[in-house]
Amino acid sequence: MPFVSAFPGLIPDESVDGVAHLIQTALTPVFMLSGIGTLLNMFNTRLARVSDRIETVRDKLDGMEDKTGKDASMLMKRLGLLHYRTLLLDAAILFGGVGGASACGSAFALFLGSVRDSSIAWWLVLMFGNALVCTVIALGMFLGDSIVAWHGLRITTFLPHRRDLLTSITPQD
Repeated sequence: MPFVSAFPGLIPDESVDGVAHLIQTALTPVFMLSGIGTLLNMFNTRLARVSDRIETVRDKLDGMEDKTGKDASMLMKRLGLLHYRTLLLDAAILFGGVGGASACGSAFALFLGSVRDSSIAWWLVLMFGNALVCTVIALGMFLGDSIVAWHGLRITTFLPHRRDLLTSITPQD
């Protein structure tokens, strides 16, 4: 007995394979959107931690009597690196958001193509391709932030005899 669709014209190939392919195609942007949402959550959490560190370093600088000494210059260098990290994370969040919007656009294009029974291949490639490109750029910005953070730790890590300064800057959890 052949498969009879309750919605004729909505399923291009009215076989089980055709239905399975349509579901796979429709779910791909949704899974990508879920992954992008997780990345955006991670980027925002990291940005919040960097912002907390900036406040801590600024408070430490405001409390210093000698703002021209070695400790103050180390803190200023640390503040510059933290500012650069916020710029990288802002870019990662921006591109992640555009990638998420593009993933939504590709899911919407798939929906419109199935409802209107029209060719949407160009829009689908444009939207999903843009989602992929923006996600890769967002991950690149995050990698840049990680490299700056690792480099900053190597350069501005306090020596053991400066442990009193380290404990006054690091937030206590």
